Amino acid sequence: MSPIDHSRPAHSNFADPSPLDPENFADRHIGIDVPGLAAILHALDQPSLDALEHAVVPKAIRFGRALDLPAPATETQTLAELRGFAARNNPLVQMIGMGYHDTITPGVIKRNVLENPAWYTAYTPYQPEISQGRLEALLNFQTAVSDLTGLDIANASMLDEATAAAEAMTLMRRTAKSKSNRFVVDADTLPQTIAVIRTRAEPLGIEVLVTDLYGADAGLPIGDFFGLLLSYPGSSGAVRDQESLIAEAHSREAKVTVAADLLALTLLRAPGEIGADVAVGSTQRFGVPLGFGGPHAGYMAVRTDVQRQLPGRLVGVSHDAAGNPAYRLALQTREQHIRREKATSNICTAQVLLAVMASMYTVYHGPEGLRRIAQKIHTQARTLAKALVDGGITVEHAVFFDTVRALVPGRAARVVAAAREAGINLWADGDDAVQVSVSEKTSAAHLDAVAAAFGVRHDPSPVVVGISAPLARTTPFLLHPVFHEHRSETAMLRYLRRLSDMDLALDRSMIPLGSCTMKLNATTEMEAVTWPEFAGLHPFAPVEDAAGLLELIDQLERWLVEITGYAAISLQPNAGSQGELAGLLAIRAYHRSRGDDHRTVCLIPASAHGTNAASAVMAGMKVVVVGTDTGGNIDMADLSAKVELHGKDLAAIMVTYPSTHGVFEDTITELAALVHAAGGQVYVDGANLNALVGLARPGEFGGDVSHLNLHKTFCIPHGGGGPGVGPVAVAAHLAPFLPSHSLGLDGPGTFGSVGAISAAPWGSASILPISWAYIRMMGATGLRRATLTAIASANYIARRLDEHFPVLYTDAGGFVAHECILDLRPMTAATGVTVDDVAKRLADYGFHAPTMSFPVAGTLMVEPTESEDLAEINRFCEAMIAIKGEIDQVGAGVWPVTDNPLRGAPHTAESLVGEWTHPYSRAEAVFPPGVVAARKYFPAVARIDGAFGDRNLVCSCPPVEAYA
Repeated sequence: MSPIDHSRPAHSNFADPSPLDPENFADRHIGIDVPGLAAILHALDQPSLDALEHAVVPKAIRFGRALDLPAPATETQTLAELRGFAARNNPLVQMIGMGYHDTITPGVIKRNVLENPAWYTAYTPYQPEISQGRLEALLNFQTAVSDLTGLDIANASMLDEATAAAEAMTLMRRTAKSKSNRFVVDADTLPQTIAVIRTRAEPLGIEVLVTDLYGADAGLPIGDFFGLLLSYPGSSGAVRDQESLIAEAHSREAKVTVAADLLALTLLRAPGEIGADVAVGSTQRFGVPLGFGGPHAGYMAVRTDVQRQLPGRLVGVSHDAAGNPAYRLALQTREQHIRREKATSNICTAQVLLAVMASMYTVYHGPEGLRRIAQKIHTQARTLAKALVDGGITVEHAVFFDTVRALVPGRAARVVAAAREAGINLWADGDDAVQVSVSEKTSAAHLDAVAAAFGVRHDPSPVVVGISAPLARTTPFLLHPVFHEHRSETAMLRYLRRLSDMDLALDRSMIPLGSCTMKLNATTEMEAVTWPEFAGLHPFAPVEDAAGLLELIDQLERWLVEITGYAAISLQPNAGSQGELAGLLAIRAYHRSRGDDHRTVCLIPASAHGTNAASAVMAGMKVVVVGTDTGGNIDMADLSAKVELHGKDLAAIMVTYPSTHGVFEDTITELAALVHAAGGQVYVDGANLNALVGLARPGEFGGDVSHLNLHKTFCIPHGGGGPGVGPVAVAAHLAPFLPSHSLGLDGPGTFGSVGAISAAPWGSASILPISWAYIRMMGATGLRRATLTAIASANYIARRLDEHFPVLYTDAGGFVAHECILDLRPMTAATGVTVDDVAKRLADYGFHAPTMSFPVAGTLMVEPTESEDLAEINRFCEAMIAIKGEIDQVGAGVWPVTDNPLRGAPHTAESLVGEWTHPYSRAEAVFPPGVVAARKYFPAVARIDGAFGDRNLVCSCPPVEAYA
């Protein structure tokens, strides 16, 4: 007989819950059962969820009918439909290249990272003490990138290669001595990278000059420029000595970025060795599936002199309270939240799950294994080139790594068609050239088939290979022991388990983060992600290869249009920040199409998410802040004054709804009418869409555009801080201005004039089946019920905790939306206990902290989502109440403010050993009320000194010369 679980609150209803309908997925997704819901509604004095909706959601915005969605499917039916889509896909052998390569994901990494909820349900490591595992994995990533590129410091991943190059462009503009607005790009750069650079450059007034640096008129252009982008190898496969070009650019006061293939850098001189200031690229071929273009982890590495300008997330080494080394995110990680319109980037996410995979691929293979893979690829490419030359075909470049460019005047289409007949995709560059990219998966049989497509015979006999000086790499890399100690699968398995055990993810307990919506990522939703029919698709292959996935994408787009009330949607943006930028660029393009180029003012409430202001500046707009009133709502008088003042120049207002303060403001329709009357557009930030689905549609209550966070509302997991998907939905008049793409965009979502937002036409396409499955299984009724349950749970928490931690903002009826803000400032003023102390103490109770000090300093923002059951919600509430009791003891003088269970938190197992000098007991430290010893989670490190880490920025593992 199993022991009773005393970690559950005594007052929970343990009577047999309502019987679950095995055909109804919503009963499994939604944590609150019928008895639990009855208890919550009783606490809220509401007879039903319908009554709660009428009490909380303003009448003016309520949706008057059910969503027009298919009846919900069971999990079995959903998987069968996904199999049907998969069967219509045709993932051939991919030898297209163009920035995307077939790769082998080691089984131990696929099962224990990509398919492991301990990794994919984790949140961004803003609470580092309970995130040491993923932080170590990311430090490994940074170290590998830094070593391979020969540069001083790398960040913890970018969204993709193209956006990394665009970020490098603006970094160079900020740091170069040249004050020119001209940016020079090598013509032999991936076309999708050039497209994204053009999109990003135009609103910022940057002139992009794409020029052939190696043609008849070789060399840098005449005139000033602030930055230069080179590719290494080039898009055509060519490997060129770029050292003199870089030196000349430096002599002209410009900075230089090199877009480099990391695997090639095991054989080629590192960009840092040839003088580059910045290196960017993709880590996709380090074990991350093609996935029809994403998600993949881009990278950026820089020299020390510009490290403080490095965008994105950066893991650094500090120490904890016991003096032990400990990892944490550096301060600049959230610069857009701190600097807002003065931020240099709008990026607030990374591609953590994919970066972890790439880092573990590197750990698993080590330097010798990576070099062996690279040598094999290069050898195969050389043997193919020899076969072509022996057959009378001209190979354009003498030096290359993995891509052979063959000149076949007038025959490119025929060669590509012949290869497709053999099950292989090649890349035709116009009518006269074909490119063949060798990958880790390429076999001798594949090379035989490719040679036959050209009409020649492949001779597998060994050829003389190797990269010669001055291009050959002679310096060692990956010298840290972590890249040498996990060769066997047993060792790798245990390393991955050890790291995941250090972390607190959604598979362990509730993560009550306001604004972040950490809900269930159901297993059935996740299952199709690794199917080869989805994972093996190349984004630039003929669209008929992805017929099934494109049909799924088309359905998902139509469902999201129905849910939001807009007219069209683009799934290309691969993060919420990119969706924001795409929406603002659509607004900008719309005004310019009407001759209203002067409309550049963007109104943004003071309470808005930090990325809003940063995105507006990136879109070429001027930010004007609108105040909020004492209730946390937009100050309508201030808004009216700002609209009056800036009306003729007004481009847009960005407003989060429900508000960033977690309240349904009843002035939203008035706000929209005011801005529209002045000729502006209304951008409704979709961060809080989980409070609207099935209840209200932003496209109907005044919105012209919204970005949606599929990694929040629609169940794509956060993955430790990525992947994300941030589609942008628009009203009909903005549809012509959604993102377009220069390659491969012949399917659903073909739009117009703004340009590319991300490298791949459909962004992170391989994870879209997750959101499709969620909507398919929930149906209209399930989605509405989920939204109302999330609202009910948040209000229940607010009611239970209000007497202990006052709820800062509510509506006129005393209700919140799907999240609530707990005000700790009076408590801090009275006792000296800070919001940080409470957040760290929650780790001792086995919880991730709520969102700290956003949107109001000194507060905690709590969001339970619909997935948590009443027992877990009560467990969290009782932990918070117990913590309040501890705070009261500090206030009463029982414990000093400098030495108490909160200031000492979190407590490690190591801290229990040896002399104990604290005025509270060991048991009080680690077994507070409700914590069962047998199930205790111990943080790996004690409280981390973040300030020390920011002053002493160490962002890679030190080399160990014995491994050289």
